[in-house]
Amino acid sequence: MSRSLVSLARYVLIALCLPAAAAAAAQETDAGLVKIEQTEVALSPYGHVVLLKAQNKSVPIFVDSVVAQSIHGALTGDKTPRPLTHDLMRTILEGYDGKVSRVVVSLKGATYYGELTVQMRGTTKVFDSRSSDAIALAIHFKAPILVNRELLDKAGQSLDQPAAPKPGERRL
Repeated sequence: MSRSLVSLARYVLIALCLPAAAAAAAQETDAGLVKIEQTEVALSPYGHVVLLKAQNKSVPIFVDSVVAQSIHGALTGDKTPRPLTHDLMRTILEGYDGKVSRVVVSLKGATYYGELTVQMRGTTKVFDSRSSDAIALAIHFKAPILVNRELLDKAGQSLDQPAAPKPGERRL
């Protein structure tokens, strides 16, 4: 076999292996992360709460009423007469061919953090965010929301036993 043909064969082999290597690296990066299966907004006696549900557990994150309205609107398709901040952020990102590709929610001490991954014109950047803002944008873009296993185990409440409704509690 000629030297140039051997070189070409090596390049082809490397090119074929790159996607598999990239997928393996992505799985390693995502090791320990759990994809949220369902997101819900509720009103409790203590205020609005976003429920991130996965693997038969629910992680409650308390949010202000504007964020709750934005998330609820994104989940249901309800529109407000004027755009809310998350609607504006989505419109700006889309206007520049950008999108939210994923969100990772973590817990440090007693505070939830959001890691917002944005893709724009071939570039990916990760931004620190309030968890509620990151969740709202993920829902607007239909991007996956991920939590680490430790957060799900520590803050997640079991969905096995139906919770008795508390006085004044209702679903939005």
